[in-house]
Amino acid sequence: MTDLEQFRAETRAWLEANCPAECRGPMADDEMIWGGRNPTFKTPAHKLWLERMGARGWTAPEWPKEYGGGGLSREEAKVLASELRRIKAQPALASFGVWMLGPALLAFGTEEQKKRFLPEIVRGEIRWCQGYSEPGAGSDLASIQTRAEDRGDHWIVNGQKIWTSYADKADWIFCLVRTDPEAPKHLGISFVLFDMKTPGVTTRPITLISGKSPFCETFFDDVRVEKENLVGTLNRGWDVAKYLLAHERTMIGAMGEVGGGRPVGQVAMDAIGADEAGRLDEPMLRARIADLEIDAAAFRLTMERVGDQVKAKQAHPAIASMLKYYGSELNKRRHELLMAAGGADALEWEGERSHDGKAARDWLRTKANSIEGGTSEVQLNIIAKHLLQLPGA
Repeated sequence: MTDLEQFRAETRAWLEANCPAECRGPMADDEMIWGGRNPTFKTPAHKLWLERMGARGWTAPEWPKEYGGGGLSREEAKVLASELRRIKAQPALASFGVWMLGPALLAFGTEEQKKRFLPEIVRGEIRWCQGYSEPGAGSDLASIQTRAEDRGDHWIVNGQKIWTSYADKADWIFCLVRTDPEAPKHLGISFVLFDMKTPGVTTRPITLISGKSPFCETFFDDVRVEKENLVGTLNRGWDVAKYLLAHERTMIGAMGEVGGGRPVGQVAMDAIGADEAGRLDEPMLRARIADLEIDAAAFRLTMERVGDQVKAKQAHPAIASMLKYYGSELNKRRHELLMAAGGADALEWEGERSHDGKAARDWLRTKANSIEGGTSEVQLNIIAKHLLQLPGA
């Protein structure tokens, strides 16, 4: 038995013994476990599942053990992911800390910052939000105007952020601020961290066309930020921001691979029924679902290949734009098919039968996939210019 085969056998045995039955099977987006100071859990079993995975470091399996991670190799992490899929294990933790901030801290953070924040992220003890976009700085992110005034051992921050996902539920924020207003716009920006309970921080939820939203407006009025919470070099926060954006775009793209809830084919079969051969009794919809499943399988393999390239430091920086664009489109297609499978019933907006119009609201929510993290048009421009090297792009 090779080392990898032994690792698979041990992993399979541990998961079978430690993943509760309640934590296996589809999980809706509104059931995700975000952790933090005031976590909510669907069942006590979900709390236990997070505690067990966090203690093992498997919520961030490839992070170094000294920072709370699993310390796994890329090959071992893929084995773990396949074994989790095999038993249909639900994610133990959903975390902007794992998906975005953690990689940035590993690359740019001080040793003190890594030891302070990364173990808490792994265990789901701290929930983060992202302070990037502003009312006048969306796709042109480098135009941010939130100011950080130097006061010796700290800064005083004033300004506004928008589309701050889950800001009203987050414990801390990673935030772009302008520390040198005289510098060119891509310079003079710094990347800082601070507690959302700091005096002067307020949030206001934004309602979307779905009637619900994770987004908020976030306001900073004379907010004190300690100098020790600067990540990277002063006035070079754009370097950190770009690095983190690549991880954010990959995270959004991954929705095209993972999705949520029951498979489209099962939903369609329940709604429409089967023909005499046991197939979905709607050939056109059946073909569209098959196309989606084929494309999703190809995308999953692409994500694995890119992960290997990243680990080997061979991935093009712009590849994240490709993943973000295609993954967003896949997720939108998935929800279009869910609506098609449900027919007129899928349009129901309220009521117990439709779970408060979940299908329609989720379908509308996917429209934001091609806006958040950089619009699809921006991603296509990046792909054309940096990957395809098209003239004039």
